[in-house]
Amino acid sequence: MTKNMMIVGVGGQGSLLASKLLGHLLLGQGYDVKVSEVHGMSQRGGSVVTYVRWGERVYSPIVDKGEADFIVSFELLEAARYLEYLRPDGQIVTSTQQIDPMPVVTGAAAYPEALAEKMKALGAKVDAFDALTLAEQAGSSKAANIVLMGRLSHYFDFDESVWMEALEACIAPRFLEMNKKAFALGRNA
Repeated sequence: MTKNMMIVGVGGQGSLLASKLLGHLLLGQGYDVKVSEVHGMSQRGGSVVTYVRWGERVYSPIVDKGEADFIVSFELLEAARYLEYLRPDGQIVTSTQQIDPMPVVTGAAAYPEALAEKMKALGAKVDAFDALTLAEQAGSSKAANIVLMGRLSHYFDFDESVWMEALEACIAPRFLEMNKKAFALGRNA
């Protein structure tokens, strides 16, 4: 059975590294894996979506509405924006970070309030936590993506050593210890 994940956020937040890490991890567990290219405005500030699909045999990297087993979101509004893609029994793992989109920056709109609560009220399973603060504790705000991967690891039956091997394979040695700390902070959040 094929599983589907969407990684959503804003350009510059590290969704490419997160999808590369997941792809490496899942291939290492014997799955056929398809990871899409980034869709959206990948320059800093634009909405970005990456798809990761895995199973015995996967033919397409695209996830349709109502099919995502997981949505991993780097930013709260992005989680809400892609909610219709989540399966009825799907799981959202999201940072509570809020980045104002252009309509909010220009004053044309206000950032929506209580988004995690609103998504829960619609029946979504939402695991929302402050990944940015944990990343800063690990040594860099840029490690929020790895904090999210640590939190996501709770929803997989893989040993922590498998995640560590994927980190070692995908992260430059000079950033490895900080990212291992970020992963651990997310996993234990």
